[in-house]
Amino acid sequence: MTRTDGYLLDNRQTEAGERFDAFATLFDPTTFRHIEGLGVGPGWRCWEVGAGGTSVVSWLAKKVGPTGRVLATDIDTSRVAAVARQPVHVRVHDVGAEEPPEEGFDLVHARLVLVHVPDRERALRSMVKALRPGGRLLVEDADPALQPLLCPDEHGPEQQLANRLREGFRQLLADRGADLAYGRRLPRLLREAGLRQVEADAYFPVSSPACAALESATVRQIRDQLVTAGIATARDIDRHLANVASGGMDLATAPMISAWGRKG
Repeated sequence: MTRTDGYLLDNRQTEAGERFDAFATLFDPTTFRHIEGLGVGPGWRCWEVGAGGTSVVSWLAKKVGPTGRVLATDIDTSRVAAVARQPVHVRVHDVGAEEPPEEGFDLVHARLVLVHVPDRERALRSMVKALRPGGRLLVEDADPALQPLLCPDEHGPEQQLANRLREGFRQLLADRGADLAYGRRLPRLLREAGLRQVEADAYFPVSSPACAALESATVRQIRDQLVTAGIATARDIDRHLANVASGGMDLATAPMISAWGRKG
């Protein structure tokens, strides 16, 4: 396959809302725990990078209160625009191609964003630049190469088909410039960016209804690309979606690695 430009998973497609809901169910508890550990509170100025959905933005708005500010940016703000009211401000912005929209933030956060950004180095520099001295950066990204399987327990034909389609999905992502081993690099990259007190951990759901919901929405969203690329037939995809709907498989996600640090 050859390199293709453009994000594989368009936020304007019908299935995108289902994917955001699944991400919120799977990953919000981990994200909120980390942000609370960084001390977020009333009056904080926060930048949510690549916001996409609304769950983190809305939660941050409650934490910072009327004296705070939450700036939510994305290249496509069609979904997050619904929560654009004080203290939330929404702006179209490409973190990998533009200067920071503002500076002096107490917290900058990005979840499942940088792995898809072509110029990840510039994006990370921009996020660090936007912090005030002492401000906190939290970056959370997947590492599909660390755990590439949809069904880690590949014990039957249904699981084998699932893993074959997951391999094809990973290839489609890579063809569009996604770094499938990015998550594991985050602690080192944050230190190299000059942050202090860098720590990291990982969350890896192995079986959950939200994993099944995410898989169904994702496969339906990229169905045409899978067929066009010769990765699967329409019959393969229909069979896989039926297997997912049956609830008889343990479906996992790639590990989400969270790394955080403080600007000196």
